[in-house]
Amino acid sequence: MQRDDGRAGASRLVTPAFGGAHASLYAEGPPRQVPGFAALHRMTSMLLAEHVAQQGRVLVLGAGGGLELKALADDHPGWSFDGIDPSAEMLRVAADIVGAHSGRIRLQEGYIDTAPAGPFDGATCLLTFHFVPPEQRLHTLLEIRRRLAPGAPFVVAHLSFPQAEPERSRWIARHVAFGGTDPARAESARQAIATRLSILSPEQDEALLREAGFSNVGLFYAGLSFRGWVAYA
Repeated sequence: MQRDDGRAGASRLVTPAFGGAHASLYAEGPPRQVPGFAALHRMTSMLLAEHVAQQGRVLVLGAGGGLELKALADDHPGWSFDGIDPSAEMLRVAADIVGAHSGRIRLQEGYIDTAPAGPFDGATCLLTFHFVPPEQRLHTLLEIRRRLAPGAPFVVAHLSFPQAEPERSRWIARHVAFGGTDPARAESARQAIATRLSILSPEQDEALLREAGFSNVGLFYAGLSFRGWVAYA
């Protein structure tokens, strides 16, 4: 999820330093912060499996931490995975978490532009896109689609809620409250989300998927401040 190494460039994630201790504690965050976190992984696995064959190849963008990789690899022993993430520390955490499946998983430090060319039978990008600047979203989606086989599914989920005030501030407050943030730190957490993350409305997110050439875009997940879509190359 949260990534920012401060480097600029096309389709690069905006990531607050995810090193050392933060990386090692990552696995504790998403289950607490994301409503239905385990169910999100289960739904992602199911949606991919509708089209990905038993020996399929899947691209995972934002793979640091390894949680979704482990869930997918547990469910599908014949699949192979390429996991891309800009944080070396987070990839080391991922390597530990997916250790039992390491023979089927290739982890690479970088961004979508440096990902293998494919073609992949499916792709995921979970809890990552709210770190991609709006001006880089379309390029990132185009690069994902370019790496997919025709008809391959793409599953994406991230923060997405109305951006007009007062709705925007209300949704940010709800997100902070759900995560169980210490009340003494709630205001600073709200400010960090408001200023450091790149959040679009659901309508904008869907429009970008279609502009990138994905078809049959469908909402499959809505958990408070998060939304998830499945779309096809």
